[in-house]
Amino acid sequence: MDIKQDILDKVNIWLTPTFDNQTQEAIKEMMTSSPSELEDSFYKNLEFGTGGMRGIMGPGTNRINKYTLGKNTQGISDYLKKSFPNEKLKVVIAYDCRHNSDTLAKVVADVFSANGIHVYLFSEMRPTPELSFALKHLNCHAGIVLTASHNPPEYNGYKVYWQDGGQLVPPQDGEIIKLIENLQYSNIKFEANENLIEYIDKDVDEAFVNSTVENASFNTPQASKDNLKIVYTSLHGTSIKSVPAVLAKAGYKNVNIVPEQEVPDGNFPTVKSPNPEEPEALAMATALAEKINADIVVGTDPDSDRVGVAVRDLDGKMILLNGNQTMVVMTAFLLEKWKQADKITGNQFIGSTIVSTPMMLDLASAYGVECKVGLTGFKWIAKFIKDFPNQEFIGGGEESFGYMVGDAVRDKDAVSAILLVCEIAAIAKANGSSLYKELLNLYVDFAFYKEYLISITKKGIEGANEIKQMMIDLRDNPKQEINEQRVVMIEDYQNSTAKNMFTGEVEALDIPKSNVLIYYLEDGSKICARPSGTEPKIKFYFSVNDTLDSIENAKEVEKELDTKIKNIIASMQLN
Repeated sequence: MDIKQDILDKVNIWLTPTFDNQTQEAIKEMMTSSPSELEDSFYKNLEFGTGGMRGIMGPGTNRINKYTLGKNTQGISDYLKKSFPNEKLKVVIAYDCRHNSDTLAKVVADVFSANGIHVYLFSEMRPTPELSFALKHLNCHAGIVLTASHNPPEYNGYKVYWQDGGQLVPPQDGEIIKLIENLQYSNIKFEANENLIEYIDKDVDEAFVNSTVENASFNTPQASKDNLKIVYTSLHGTSIKSVPAVLAKAGYKNVNIVPEQEVPDGNFPTVKSPNPEEPEALAMATALAEKINADIVVGTDPDSDRVGVAVRDLDGKMILLNGNQTMVVMTAFLLEKWKQADKITGNQFIGSTIVSTPMMLDLASAYGVECKVGLTGFKWIAKFIKDFPNQEFIGGGEESFGYMVGDAVRDKDAVSAILLVCEIAAIAKANGSSLYKELLNLYVDFAFYKEYLISITKKGIEGANEIKQMMIDLRDNPKQEINEQRVVMIEDYQNSTAKNMFTGEVEALDIPKSNVLIYYLEDGSKICARPSGTEPKIKFYFSVNDTLDSIENAKEVEKELDTKIKNIIASMQLN
């Protein structure tokens, strides 16, 4: 295939002496052997999405490499100097188990130090939540973590955190992106000032562990902890650096680590995808749980911000809970503990996202607290904490297996979530119940909410155009009926409108713009369409609900809800 001129123009810049010989040789090889790969590497600049910047590693503007990350870091350095002109600037950097994470982290540290900024660099891989904690603990102005979360081995990424410990949000994100876009690669300062790079590890680890135990444990009797048999897997990732220490500090002794997945490994050799959202990823852990008759399985993604939880159902079978289920169980438990301690005054809030279960709103109402609902991504929940300093944050989550207990960490935190869910399971077992029964009791009290997610992958330039067209069709030619249920409301977060499909009345949505559409049906079902901000996917989120009169009828009601979701998917021709 012929290489387009606009691609060649970008390529030629990368064949100048600004770029090292290894990069230039790799590009020349692509020009002859794989023009299509060359085009995909250069057809656009890698963009910041809901979880920072993620992409395939390799040379090019649409790839993760020392130059794209160097440019980001140079732009952030310039912005920090502009924002804090008379302060001694400090940043902290962490990285995960992925290939090149350590070397890319050092490149980022080099650029910051070359700009006269003091850098705290973790000496080894650490969980993402520890980076958020360390940022505030060390009084830094910004933080970076090198991670691609649960993406395949060829990916890496770059997440940016600000002074409050949360990820970048408006207006800082837009201002920084503009600075980065206006930079030339030749502007990057790569020559490190090693005197400004300080390596950190054990002291911060100890503070993080202590903070986690303080925030996510609740004076559970030691006998109850001893009676809980836990299986834990790090899925070859960074949580092995913190989770065992936290559970031990909190008094949990019966922790069984999946040995085949204990050693960090960027190839993730025992799983197709290191994502605890996928049942397959926790298959080895659940097999071990069956073998030793464990009560609960907990597992994390490589950077330890997502947590997967499997528990025994009413028949004693080990099943994986979804992110919405773990979120409501943890939130209800925290709310009850706050209520018992007489700490709910009406000045508290919990956090959720627009694609997560509406059951969070029911919980908030029942306990007399506010539920703040933001866009997808934990940076928006962290922003609520920053924007409403006079309100107390109890906890919050999102459907994609993320949860945050309190505000010591301002991002989803699998370390504290694991401790919290073990506390719930231990107390429930001691009371003759189980974590699963506690979930079903909530469904009896409120309603049986069932959520489901499908992800449609569309790779490359053509895929991006297909995803774009799907959203245009849903937006410009809205469906009037889905699964024989009339559409009553459509929320369009790109246009900031909520339209009543019966009356035609349009209300403004007071929430930042995002390419998200939500359809509400007459029977209370909710369907959300959202292109991923970090992956070549479009995601559809489904939420249906029905009353549950008793735990004994849970299976029957769940089967009906599953059928309803399947029918909705078929009606929308998404299968």
